[in-house]
Amino acid sequence: MAGSLNKVLLIGRLGADPEIKQMVNGKSVARLSLATSQSWKDKNTGEKKEKTEWHRIVVFNEGLVNVVQQYLKKGAQIYVEGQLTTRKWKDEQSGQDKYSTEIIIQGYNSSLTMLGGGNSSGGIQQDNSQSLGNAPDETSQAPNDMDDEIPF
Repeated sequence: MAGSLNKVLLIGRLGADPEIKQMVNGKSVARLSLATSQSWKDKNTGEKKEKTEWHRIVVFNEGLVNVVQQYLKKGAQIYVEGQLTTRKWKDEQSGQDKYSTEIIIQGYNSSLTMLGGGNSSGGIQQDNSQSLGNAPDETSQAPNDMDDEIPF
């Protein structure tokens, strides 16, 4: 049995168009804002309630960044598999340390599937295990290579 597991599975809709940035090393990174919602009926009032959670998704795979850039728009429904990571950064105005928790799409156990809702064209899937080749050593350095300090 494995000692630990860091795996996140989400289905949701994009709250904004993807943001594509260049990292210090020259590679592209895509940032997505993903909403997941749950709804229920209040037992006391019968009123329909809904709660939305927002997730920060960061895609480091070059091929998948290109797919994101070409096909994903605000409202698109996607399925993602990735890993949770928390990174520390310094707020330029206050000088205080800040923390961001993100779902990273990178490496052999990550994928992104377009499900066809909203503005997406649907049905396109790319699993990073097919396109990363011999680059597993990039996983530990990539999140710190971003050129800006504020995550979104």
